[in-house]
Amino acid sequence: QVQLVESGGGLVQAGGSLRLSCAASGRSFRSYVMGWFRQAPGKEREFVASIRWTGGSTDYADSVKGRFTVSRDTAKNMVSLQMNSLKPEDTAVYYCAARELATMEFAYWGQGTQVTVSS
Repeated sequence: QVQLVESGGGLVQAGGSLRLSCAASGRSFRSYVMGWFRQAPGKEREFVASIRWTGGSTDYADSVKGRFTVSRDTAKNMVSLQMNSLKPEDTAVYYCAARELATMEFAYWGQGTQVTVSS
């Protein structure tokens, strides 16, 4: 059974940095894409970034390009999201997710971690 557990959220001032981690377990993720999503109060969940487990190719939402970096450690089965130059509008619950390469739907989700950026 796939399990994704996020950590690293918290409160930070605007302009600061946070690093989120996602511990993945339950299967081999070699044929998976790992993603980060976020949901702010009153808003729909939105895509933030993704990384292909094998090869490491990445994709980012325009709103975070140049500020966020997604990475993975295949030896530790960890996915990270380094967030720099944080803005108040980055405040949200951040979720780690996983999907098989052959599908477009992220089928597996973590419980989420809160990120709050104060102005």
